[in-house]
Amino acid sequence: MRIVWALIIFSLIILFHEFGHFLLAKLNGITVVEFSLGMGPRILSGVWRGTRYSWKLLPFGGSCMMLGEDEEANEEGSFGSKSVLARISVIAAGPIFNFILALLMGVCLAGGYGYDRPVIVKVTEGSPAQKAGIQAGDVITRINGKRIHLAREITIYMRLHPNEDITLTYKRGGEKHTVQIVPYTDENGRSLMGVYANPYYEKGNLFQTIRYGAYEVDYYIDMVLESLKMLVLGDAGIQDLSGPVGVVDMIGDTYTQSAKIGLRVIVMNMLSIAILLSANLGVVNLLPLPALDGGRLVFLILELFRGKRVDPDKEAVVHFVGLMALMALMVVVLFQDVTRLF
Repeated sequence: MRIVWALIIFSLIILFHEFGHFLLAKLNGITVVEFSLGMGPRILSGVWRGTRYSWKLLPFGGSCMMLGEDEEANEEGSFGSKSVLARISVIAAGPIFNFILALLMGVCLAGGYGYDRPVIVKVTEGSPAQKAGIQAGDVITRINGKRIHLAREITIYMRLHPNEDITLTYKRGGEKHTVQIVPYTDENGRSLMGVYANPYYEKGNLFQTIRYGAYEVDYYIDMVLESLKMLVLGDAGIQDLSGPVGVVDMIGDTYTQSAKIGLRVIVMNMLSIAILLSANLGVVNLLPLPALDGGRLVFLILELFRGKRVDPDKEAVVHFVGLMALMALMVVVLFQDVTRLF
């Protein structure tokens, strides 16, 4: 079941991403040559209405191959024959559909299992939070200007910003209050205020469910952006990255632990992982790097402002170099993932 859950999650996320490209291509009259799930040799394949639909051997990846996508082609139905705005919509649709999928799953999570509002349930005696007047029942709304919607965000913020003085905004009885707090460091090196936020999940009406479903997606997007920021600033390195093998191992471990509790917890944790991975794929694909959707959007936006297309051959070389670099990185990450397993 460990592998089954991993395949279900990966397949759903990739299919939805590629379906975004597929749907906008069809709506803009672009010929889709092949729509596939997986990579490598075809296991099953068939042609319907001019498009080949394929299921391929390797379960990671997928594609939506369009006529003339990577070459200069102006025949009817080709990618290059359409307006620049149409092409932008097709390329952007993949990441956007990942965010839509993450939102749908976030709403399912909030509706089926509830959400963790940032309500303080306990304040440590003598802690900086108590000295600042924080009480049980207070609802934290901001930390150093960052909006807080979920209890988990408090812990993550403190972990990512150690030894940082805190300007805390909270609500009590409908009134807002702002206090200054200087955290302390415990014996494990953690930066703490001395508050315990709501560990329980609660449910609300339809509007609250949709709202907290969106907050769930925002939480994971923020985690991805913080991770990318750490990579850029050197606070994290390639050794901290995980590829498909590492993710499958993480899903497997989560399933094993969840199975000890019950099906409800399994589904809840798998939904959380799927939201994270879908948001991750959406954000990473929008990075302005060659071979990614974001890199393709850079060339399309340049075309929009220049009024003419960048030489397709030169663009193809840039994307090819980017793809080779990406493949090299994937090999390194794959090697790391495998060595961690043994």
